[in-house]
Amino acid sequence: MSADKVRRIAHLDMDAFYASCELMRYPQLQGLPVVIGGGRRREDTWLPRLLAHDPEGDWRADNLMDRLHEIPLAAFPRLKDYVGRGVITTATYPARQFGIGSAMGLMKAARLCPEAIMLPVDFDRYRQFSRRFKAVILEIAPLMEDRGVDEVYIDFTEVAGGQREGGRVLARLIQKSIFEATGLTCSIGVAPNKLLAKMASEFDKPNGISILHAQDLQTRIWPLPCRKINGIGPKAEARLGEWGITTIGELAAQPRERLMERFGRSYGAWLHDAAWGRDDRPVVTESEPVSMSRETTFERDLHAVQDREALGAIFTRLCEQLAADLQRKGYVGRTIGIKLRYDDFRAVTRDQTVEDFTDKAARIRQVAGQCLKRVDLSRRLRLLGVRVGHLLPRDEAPAPQAGGAESPPPQASLFEGDENDSRGTPTAPPKPH
Repeated sequence: MSADKVRRIAHLDMDAFYASCELMRYPQLQGLPVVIGGGRRREDTWLPRLLAHDPEGDWRADNLMDRLHEIPLAAFPRLKDYVGRGVITTATYPARQFGIGSAMGLMKAARLCPEAIMLPVDFDRYRQFSRRFKAVILEIAPLMEDRGVDEVYIDFTEVAGGQREGGRVLARLIQKSIFEATGLTCSIGVAPNKLLAKMASEFDKPNGISILHAQDLQTRIWPLPCRKINGIGPKAEARLGEWGITTIGELAAQPRERLMERFGRSYGAWLHDAAWGRDDRPVVTESEPVSMSRETTFERDLHAVQDREALGAIFTRLCEQLAADLQRKGYVGRTIGIKLRYDDFRAVTRDQTVEDFTDKAARIRQVAGQCLKRVDLSRRLRLLGVRVGHLLPRDEAPAPQAGGAESPPPQASLFEGDENDSRGTPTAPPKPH
């Protein structure tokens, strides 16, 4: 970094990204409360709805995709008519004014705003828009860290315009270029580091630019609730609240040693640094994934006994999909685990590390099935997931050791028949630990 330049890091967050992508093809929904979530829906399911609401219209399957912008508002499904267990992926800003937010159950949201319009998720479309806006950024500022489908960090320090007005000039150029290329808006926070930049990007949503300097810490950051720091979750917030600490400024006033005694050396030290706006993490342009996973939430609660066949099929499919993900992206792993969520929303995980790296569905299913034997399956389930961690690129993974420990023989999953139990279920499932 040049001696005359200060570090300027930007966090860019697309505004209500999934919903905004949908409004591009349904512009008639602009300004209305819209939620995205629930199951997927094919476009051809529009036809019966259109014919019911506009029987005289010229609605045909061969021209429907070109006429989505003409669909009358009366034909769109309303949240009040939804019955199921789905959750909201995102919502437009008019819907958020009713208290609707991401990860909220659709049935609960329907009570808050029954007339909200409901659309299904379309991840292929969102990924297309994601690639387009990131390509725009890279043409302007090459040091970009991909943080997901709708957000990135950008190092402004050495880029033309990245120092002018604290980075506002470059942020304005990126905002304008993304809008011209995609029709979508974004919010950008520019600050001395990633921690403060992410906080700043929330200040002026939607379509805002917020600039933070080191001297703004006490006036703009310290009055905020501790939860505004990315990395302080509800449990840490509750523990801080027990001390009477609710704002970042109150957290900054605590001695570093006291925080380390209360929260452990590593997390306590991080809390103190975060409250003082310290963060030396670089913008990383390439990174390896730590793990990959696949999971699904059931339309109704399932039980390992009564729904053994259905659960077995779902379990196999998740393992096959996860193996395909690993193979497509060129990774192998050796820590295999499962995730369950019970009907009371409590979640449990178990994993097992094996000798050799793998990307094979049969091996993943075998070890994940062994993990299932270590959880309580006497209760109904609402979610099942499979995960592979401790990843390495396939060409960097060590070869299986000759004469090493052999893989254990395949064992039947608790979702299948077992030679020791004709019912295929354990007689006394172990309690979770």
